[in-house]
Amino acid sequence: MRDPLAEPSDLIRSVSRALRVLESVGRAPRGLTVKQIARRCELTVATTYHLVRTLAYEGYVIRREDGTYIVGLEVADRYRELVSAFRGSPAIGESLRRAALETGWSHFLGRFVGGQVAITAVAEGNRSPYLEDLVPGFDEGAHATALGKALLATLTAEQRHRYLREYGMRPFTSATLTTPEAFEADLSAGERRGMQLELGQFRQGVACAAVLVSPDKDMERRTVLACALPASEMMTSARVVRTKLLTAARTIADGLAADN
Repeated sequence: MRDPLAEPSDLIRSVSRALRVLESVGRAPRGLTVKQIARRCELTVATTYHLVRTLAYEGYVIRREDGTYIVGLEVADRYRELVSAFRGSPAIGESLRRAALETGWSHFLGRFVGGQVAITAVAEGNRSPYLEDLVPGFDEGAHATALGKALLATLTAEQRHRYLREYGMRPFTSATLTTPEAFEADLSAGERRGMQLELGQFRQGVACAAVLVSPDKDMERRTVLACALPASEMMTSARVVRTKLLTAARTIADGLAADN
């Protein structure tokens, strides 16, 4: 949601409109006609036509034979570049893949990007349930994932409350914590345990654990490592999970230090 009060005085309207067109097309996998795009973006058909032609020329949308437009391959290229920038050095990626291979659990790195919890790298494990929502990008369920909890635990209580007010506490399952009070109690339990944990709060039957890799005064340099596995396995192997996470976290911390 864009904040109209934060609109820059030098906003370039044509660029803003083109991005709105791209977003609308991206939200319609079956494609949209120029008239449909114009209606959704509240633009004239003539303006929309010029914007769509430009985006098509640059490869960001593709015109199909039926006259509808879908997202173009240039968007995928920009996403790959984003993932590469997020992930860091090849050594860090290799450490993440090795942890996933040795345990069979999917592993995730996360940090704050622009003040928002983001998943920055993923290595899938062959024994973990597939979580299609947990891919590099912003984590809209930070309050329901161990990765999000581990990052939010590094904030002050006031900063956390402000974050939860802004992004909400959507109930993903019946076990999701939806009040700040319950969330604070859960974080305290995680601090005593030595890792943040969630059991079925993001996806029923799935558990996630996370530890802090690198603390820093700059919140956007703080990094956490998380893993996902069946909830039943977590209930019997929490100590093993913590030991393996901490071991992998130390290796990744060394890689981050080398990068810096």
